[in-house]
Amino acid sequence: MGRGTIFNVDCLKRMKMRKIMIKNVKVLVLALLLGAASCSFTTSDPDPKRDKVLIQLISYVLERGHYDAKQLDDDFSKAVYKDFVDSLDPLKRYFLQSDINEFEKYQTQIDDQIREEDFTFFDLAYTRLMKRMEEAKGIYSEVLDTPFNFKENDSINTDYDEIGYAQSEKELKERWKQQLKFNTIGSYFDKKEEIDRKPSLTNTDNEISDATASESFYESNISEKDTLSEPKTDEELEQDAREDTKMALDEYFSFADELERKDYFTVYINAIVEEFDPHTYYFAPTEKDRFDMQMSGQFQGIGARLVKKNNEVQVTEIISGGPAWQEEELEEGDIILKVKQEDDEVATSIIGMRLDDAVELIKGPKGTDVTLNVKKKADGSIQNITITRDVVEIEETYAKTSVVEKENRKYGVINLPKFYFNMENSQQRNAATDVKKEIMRLKAQNTEGIVIDLRNNGGGSLSTVVDIAGLFINEGPVVQVKSNGEDPEILKDKDKDIIWDGPLVILVNEISASASEILAAAMQDYKRAVIIGSKQTYGKGTVQNVYDLNRWMRENDYGDMGALKLTTQKFYRINGGSTQLEGVKSDVVVPDRYSYIDIGEKDLENPLPWDKIAAADYKTWDGYIDYDETIKNSKARMAKNTQLQLIDENAKWIKSKQGDVVWPLNYDGYKQKVTENEDEAKRFNAINDYNSNLSYTSLPYEKAMFEQDTVLKQKRVRWHESLSKDVYMEEAVNVLEDLKVNAIKHGKVAGIKK
Repeated sequence: MGRGTIFNVDCLKRMKMRKIMIKNVKVLVLALLLGAASCSFTTSDPDPKRDKVLIQLISYVLERGHYDAKQLDDDFSKAVYKDFVDSLDPLKRYFLQSDINEFEKYQTQIDDQIREEDFTFFDLAYTRLMKRMEEAKGIYSEVLDTPFNFKENDSINTDYDEIGYAQSEKELKERWKQQLKFNTIGSYFDKKEEIDRKPSLTNTDNEISDATASESFYESNISEKDTLSEPKTDEELEQDAREDTKMALDEYFSFADELERKDYFTVYINAIVEEFDPHTYYFAPTEKDRFDMQMSGQFQGIGARLVKKNNEVQVTEIISGGPAWQEEELEEGDIILKVKQEDDEVATSIIGMRLDDAVELIKGPKGTDVTLNVKKKADGSIQNITITRDVVEIEETYAKTSVVEKENRKYGVINLPKFYFNMENSQQRNAATDVKKEIMRLKAQNTEGIVIDLRNNGGGSLSTVVDIAGLFINEGPVVQVKSNGEDPEILKDKDKDIIWDGPLVILVNEISASASEILAAAMQDYKRAVIIGSKQTYGKGTVQNVYDLNRWMRENDYGDMGALKLTTQKFYRINGGSTQLEGVKSDVVVPDRYSYIDIGEKDLENPLPWDKIAAADYKTWDGYIDYDETIKNSKARMAKNTQLQLIDENAKWIKSKQGDVVWPLNYDGYKQKVTENEDEAKRFNAINDYNSNLSYTSLPYEKAMFEQDTVLKQKRVRWHESLSKDVYMEEAVNVLEDLKVNAIKHGKVAGIKK
């Protein structure tokens, strides 16, 4: 297997993230919708033969290709069993304990069933889930037909990991009642709070009588439809809240009803492969397409984001610069009724169609036409809109740049969301070529230092990170890559040209992972940049390759088999240490919202261990003077920074609230708890009021684009506003200033070559 790529890390394993979301959100049903929607599913009829071929392929690739292939034994089987059952019913609101008792006899048999291509356990669990979900529809409908009593002194524990399964149908119904009441009381509370904020009829009358009464005053006070209406009673508000809950559940089960056996089989497959390590993952065909789109930041289609609501496909966003944006006919809020390809005689109705299937009809190759039969949001008219498909670029994926001025010197900021690349076409744009372009543009503006912002960057392509590192150093090693049982391979920058030799700062946090950690580690080992951020980065030191499973088949009568993302190597920094589990430790450690939350690789299930190898041969950067002194000065500034002290207190408070899992279902108790939380949180409002007094502007080429693209302009305005409130970016600029002053003091003027 050749050298592949490092792909975006899932910041937490999908199912674990779902549990964390469920524990911490206030509106329970919304959490369920978000959790379910985070997985991608495909359409096809059940085909046991296809399932057998798929399990054969995956077993073969795992056994021969994984960096640390696991032994399929009883312990492995038990782990798969637990993860699969948990993923099917994380809230323990479907299965009864009797179901679990029936399942448990298979918990040591899954390894045998994998080898024998036997799906008895999967079929049993899937069939039982379908039965229980159908029963749940009747339960929630019945429960929500009856008003809740918010004066009763009961409560709910939302730590679903710690509660058992219901022993009877009666107990299960009571559990549903608790969960639905919890959701409804939140909505009820919000509605009452909204009424309390509105002026009452009596107050408004008094205001009018006391004022210098005028028609204009009176009209201004009745412009809102409900301002002078009688407020709803508590009984009416409770009914409205129950209806909101029922609507959310109806939408959730409408989504669930679209899922097929094959969709759940994908979940089962991933329960198996993720026991090897957190980043080995099976992509069903549709999900593979989405992964490619995320990694490249582009796709071929019309350039619109869609959502399904009430059996209708609605446009939620027109992507700036895409075909639909250029043609200016399709708008947000429009409902797509039918889709017609350029060679079709008759359009296909997509009302009631699965969203994935509707998207597949609308997408298509560059240069082809698609005609959408659309119900316009503005006036309800029905129109046919023909759009020529093209390559659509997702702007949020790509590097973006700003200039900031301090002490009459200009500095550049390059935000890199991921190390993107195109898997299908290496000639397409990628992170390395884009960053190089941005540096050249910054040099043209006479900037004297650069910040590379890698916060929240989950990784990407191995080759692009090596190329980016090469922009800042003379030739030399960047990262070491090792396959199991083989000597490490040293990946080097072989280009002696240095595109930027001036002051450099890299910003990271706990979510900076994989390729981000390679770049930060290399620049730290060379003493080429000052690393500012969290105590350590994410800690993902593994390399994945994506294998198209169809290529392993001589003949294929089963359709697209999807792909397997497989951990094949580990990478090491040039000093020999691994970033696995330990991440990269910042030169200047600053607190942030993630400081006390379990969010790194070490907090996942089945991570590969930390180890180290021999260091590569490299020489540290000699372009700066007083590198260590600069770090010392930055630490001193940060220690005195009251904004960071407040952020640290907030992070500790957030951590303390993670264990707050018991909620009153009595209104007075619920209101008291919410009010106390809100009062506690108020002391952290000042975090958002911070202003560094630094002003950020776009580069000239981007300003020219604003004339045609007002959406892009708005995005940049918001970004620049957030940068001006960013204490970490402020310190990064301070460090650049220190490095620049030191360089000038010692006659090392760098970074201004054209």
